[in-house]
Amino acid sequence: MRIPVIAASLVLATGIAYAGETPSPPGAKVYFIGLEDGQSVSSPVTVRFGLSGMGVAPAGVDDKPKTGHHHLIINEAIEGEELNEPIPADDQHIHFGGGQTETTVELPAGTHVLQLVLADWSHIPHNPPVMSERITITVK
Repeated sequence: MRIPVIAASLVLATGIAYAGETPSPPGAKVYFIGLEDGQSVSSPVTVRFGLSGMGVAPAGVDDKPKTGHHHLIINEAIEGEELNEPIPADDQHIHFGGGQTETTVELPAGTHVLQLVLADWSHIPHNPPVMSERITITVK
């Protein structure tokens, strides 16, 4: 569903929010819980999101400082100018705008690269970005 991305783009066009406007506190971290780089797993894969130094708030909630919501990036990378734009919503960029802290995803057999990115109320990564290390897992 692309509605959140479209809504965030409209917000940007109106001048209400700008890329990287929402600060993250020093030392904030997002990480995988119980899923490690190089691990072999079976599908469906349970992915738990860890967060320290910040809190979780649903997308659209812009009055709670030091909060954001999770995005799971699969077999893609968010880098460079993309860090200044709303994260797209598609099969490789999964939004958890309800404030969810875990999910189960169906992945085909093979190697997959996963990353977590925390974003503000409008799906734009914080400044500086709060992103996990990219991990590679193998689905049996």
